[in-house]
Amino acid sequence: MSAIVHRASEWMYRGLWRVLGDLFLVPHDPPTLPVRPGEAIDSFQPGEGFLRYLKFWFWFLLVFFDLIFAAAYAGIAATLCTKGLWWVSAILLPPTLFIIVVPDIFAYIAIHLRYDTTWYVMTDRSLRIRRGIWAIHEVTITYENIQNIRVRSGPVQRYFGIADVMVETAGGGGAHAGKGGQNTTGHQGVIEGVGNAIEIRDRIMAHLKQSQTAGLGDDRDHVAAATSWTPAHMEALRAIRDEIRKTKLAIDG
Repeated sequence: MSAIVHRASEWMYRGLWRVLGDLFLVPHDPPTLPVRPGEAIDSFQPGEGFLRYLKFWFWFLLVFFDLIFAAAYAGIAATLCTKGLWWVSAILLPPTLFIIVVPDIFAYIAIHLRYDTTWYVMTDRSLRIRRGIWAIHEVTITYENIQNIRVRSGPVQRYFGIADVMVETAGGGGAHAGKGGQNTTGHQGVIEGVGNAIEIRDRIMAHLKQSQTAGLGDDRDHVAAATSWTPAHMEALRAIRDEIRKTKLAIDG
């Protein structure tokens, strides 16, 4: 029976997701990045533990606020009944249930939408992060601009086997994440809710090292090109030397 209910809810959610996606013009496919011939591109989403993590906080807050509303209604209803106004409490019951139940349904759907609209794309040169359904936030970070990489995981995240990879770019020391610490700013990218955070961090570090090595090699090539002596340079130096000698002989004479 539970399997049937699960399939039915999944079918209803997928149908609603298609409707909302078409309504708000949300792309269903992962974002892309320009790649060179033969260059690898990897698209992935948060781990399944991230969805369970979001649902945990959903149920935790759901029970907390629903108990508050239920307790408030029970107190009001008891007061009304003692005054013989039981019919008023009966009238207040439907809107109270509406306030308790309907926001929970929308919040539950929003959790799935948040999970489904979060994408990460990595190539050999850059990283792209996209999330959102009402307002789509997308940022691209090139590895040579990365200043620091951190892995963050709280106790609840570790329980669900996930962590966040914080990618900070140049000038991002004073940056801060948005509401809930999950948004992406121009100075910080958050790869949230992944089960292989250490592996992703090491991959970015490897790409960063390759980018820095390539940059240093280019700098050396430019310096070598700038300091190489051509025959014309040597001829000019000989002319200056001969002129200095003539001047010195004239002064001594």
